[in-house]
Formats: sequence, C-alpha cells, structure tokens
Amino acid sequence: MAPNTDAEPIAKGTIPTIKQSFRDLFRWRQRVATTNEYGEVATEWQTPEPLQNPVKLFMQLSAKDWLFFIVGLLAWTADAFDFHALSIQTVKLAKYYETSKTNITTAITLTLLLRSVGAAFFGLAGDKFGRKWPMVINMIVLGLLQIATIYSATFQQFLAVRSLFGLFMGGVYGNAIAMALENCPVNARGLMSGILQQGYSLGYVFAACANLGVGGSTSSWKTVFWIAAGLSIAVGLLRIPFPESQQFLAAKAAGKPKVTPAAFLRETRHMLAKEWRMCVYCIILMTWFNYYSHTSQDSYTTFLLTQKEFKNAAASRGSIIMKVGACVGGTIIGYLSQFVGRRRAMVGAALISGCLIPAWILPTAERSLSASAFFMQFFVQGAWGVIPIHLNELSPPAFRSSFPGITYQLGNMISSPSAQIVNAIAESHYLRRSNGDRVEAYGPTMGVATAIIAVGIAVTAALGPEKRGSRFETTAPAGTDVEALVKKPSDAEAGSESDGGGRGEKSGEERIDRG
Repeated sequence: MAPNTDAEPIAKGTIPTIKQSFRDLFRWRQRVATTNEYGEVATEWQTPEPLQNPVKLFMQLSAKDWLFFIVGLLAWTADAFDFHALSIQTVKLAKYYETSKTNITTAITLTLLLRSVGAAFFGLAGDKFGRKWPMVINMIVLGLLQIATIYSATFQQFLAVRSLFGLFMGGVYGNAIAMALENCPVNARGLMSGILQQGYSLGYVFAACANLGVGGSTSSWKTVFWIAAGLSIAVGLLRIPFPESQQFLAAKAAGKPKVTPAAFLRETRHMLAKEWRMCVYCIILMTWFNYYSHTSQDSYTTFLLTQKEFKNAAASRGSIIMKVGACVGGTIIGYLSQFVGRRRAMVGAALISGCLIPAWILPTAERSLSASAFFMQFFVQGAWGVIPIHLNELSPPAFRSSFPGITYQLGNMISSPSAQIVNAIAESHYLRRSNGDRVEAYGPTMGVATAIIAVGIAVTAALGPEKRGSRFETTAPAGTDVEALVKKPSDAEAGSESDGGGRGEKSGEERIDRG
C-alpha cells in the first residue's frame, strides 16, 4: 500500500468545497484531515484499505459491540414495523373508521411531518444525556401509543394518537444508528452500516408477513398493531440491561465537568453557526433519498394491481421479492463503500438504478417484473445502505446522535407528499394495455420521477463532502464545559517553562477534540 502523502487542506466555503469534492471524486486516494495528540490538524492522501473478508470484519466486533449493534438494528426494524403497520392496512382502517383511504393517509402525513420534531428532541437528548435512556423511553412510549391506536374509538382520536406517535417515532433513527455504529471498528463500518439500514426493509417485510398472517377481515389490523406494540416495548426493555455508549462515557469521563444545559445550548448554537452548510447539504441529500425510496417503493404494489392487473397474491410476491433485493443490495453496497468510497458508491448505485427503469416498468409477466424489481431495489437501497455511516461521519462529532436523526427526518418531512404526488399524477393519466384495458399510468409516473431523483442524488453526492474514516472516539460530549479543563494561557506558559520550553505530554492530554 502506498504511503500517505501531504494534501491541500480541506476547502472552506460552498464553491471551493464543491470544486474540491468533484475533483476528489475522480481520485482514488482519499483526502483525510488528521489530528495529532496536540490538536494540530494536517491533511493527507490516504489509500483505501483493501476489502476484507466479511467474516473477518464480523470477528473484529466484540460480543459487546455485537449486542449494541443488534439492539440498534432491532430498534430501527421496530420503527419501520410500526410505520408500515398502518401504511399496508390503509384499506382495513378506512373500512373500520368508515372514512376514505385518503383520510387515512392523513395519519401517515402527520406522522412524517412530526417525526422531525421528535428527531430533534430525542437526538439532542441522546447527545446530552447519552444514548441509553432516551432510547428506552422512546421505544416503550412507541409501544404504548400503538396500543392507544388500537383503542381509539373515533377517527379524530386516531389522528391525535398517530400525531403523538410521529413525535416519538422520529427519535429512533438517530439514537439507533449512533448506538449501533459508534462501537464498530473503522474498517467494518461500511459493511455494518449497510446491514443496519436494511432494518427498514426488514420492518416492512415483517409487517407485511403479519398482515398476511392475520387475514383480510376489517378488525384484523388490531392484531398487527399488538405485534408492533410488543416488538417496540421489548426492544426498549432489552436496552435497559446494557450500559451506555462507550464513546459517550469515555468522552464524558475525559471531560469530567458535568453536561450543563447552558453549555449544551451554547455548543449547539456554535455548531449551527459553524456547520450550517453541512446541515443544509445533508438535509438536501436526505430529501432526495427519501423521495427516492418512497417514489420507487410505496406505489409499487398499486402499480402491479392496477396497471399490470395482477391478482393480490402475485402483487404480494412481487413486493416481497422487491424488498429482498433491497436487503441484499443495501448490505453489499454498504460494504463496498468502505473500499470505493461513500460518494462513489451512492453515485454509481443511483445511476445504475436509473438505467434499470425501463426493465422495471415495461415487462408484463410476473417473473420479469419481480426480477427487475429485485435489482432495482438492490441499487436503490444499495445507495441507502451507505447513508447511516455517511451521515455519522459528516456529523459534527459531539452531535452524532442528533445530527443524523434531524437531517434524515427533515428530509423525510419535505418528501412526505411523494406517494400522494405519484398517485395524483398516475390517476389523472391513462394507458391502454395490449388487451384493450384502459389503466392508470403508474409505471411512467414512477419511472420519470425516479429517473429525476436518481440524477439528483448522483449530482448532489458528487458535489458534496465525504469524511470516510472519521474517528469517533476522542470527542467530548455536547454540553461538556471543556473550557473549565483547558489551562489559562498563563498556566500553560508556566507549565511550558517548567518543562524546559518543550511541548510536553501534559499539553497534549489537556486538549479535547470538540469537533
């Protein structure tokens, strides 16, 4: 492997960053900013480590690391199960509350809109108090709200409970990925990030299986919600015996002064003032990505049932195969991103998915459509598989719990009408099949929209920053009053004189990385 060489410093400002990021996309070596024990920052070109055997990467995680990862994955899976328990049972709920399907989807819109508020609250709580108890409270309350949904006697009560549900649902993602990935070895993060992201697809598959298992009667939706409630509460209780995040504890121990609200708010304002460009960039990126998944997935079953005129069983099989492709692609491309780079993996996956669009919507046979859906979602969720670790690495270090969750949920909030947009356009335009049937144009609508989004993702990722290999281990928690630890100039000078004018070990120990 070639030795590391000096590189130009990472650019400051929007236009210089765009130019530098685009040039770096076509250089194999990675521009990395390193910090020594004295807090001095240098930039160098690093050659990516060769891909390692996944089994060896798995073995790098200790039993404790695995437990943290599995609980984070279960939390994200339960979150997806909770959400899809409603979306896949829209028809049942419309019949139960004697209202339209459009009115039922109002609950989905409210959930998506309020998730960003929950992401901010629980993410900041995770950065201030640690990952453990905010997640415990979050998951248990989610389960209780699922039960409250079951006992909602009127549609108004149903909407109110689902609004509260959105607040608590929004807090899961940031704390889950922080908990799952903070403990992973650096060279295993790409693989583990890809696996973690597939918790969303697993949640969908489990919810769909539960829905198929309980049957199609109107009141059977309650059984699925009972299962969702049990899963969420179980994950919350499972988190209690495990300790706090090692990175949070180590940084807090190094910081010693307790985390104060005033210091926390001061650091938050400082972070937003310093990192506002990164915040805006990540929100734009996550808006594209949320449109990407919702546009290509949410209406796919409807597409098979209406435009392709499949029976329910065939449409269900196609949807399940589609989600299997998502799980496989997210894991593999997340793993490959450790070697080829986060941005190159996202750009490549997005462009390939765009090329697959004709094969995705034009066939008429079940097998052909299922196969193309598998590979389409292989690359859609493959690009998504990079997102957890990419957001973690781009996050201001002390805000690694709140930043990914907030940016993800704000993107989700902006993209919340995506399914409604697809349905509105498709239902107002028609195609004529070879058998003469006039059908709604779901395929062309989804195809054109997904093509635009795939290009948007490729361009945004190509022009954006990347911090693959960022170290999570030396950052003080947000709100730690680090100023109390750093010597005053006069003290430092006295210490230097006593050391004979040398830099000494003590000065290096007293520097704390605040990101």
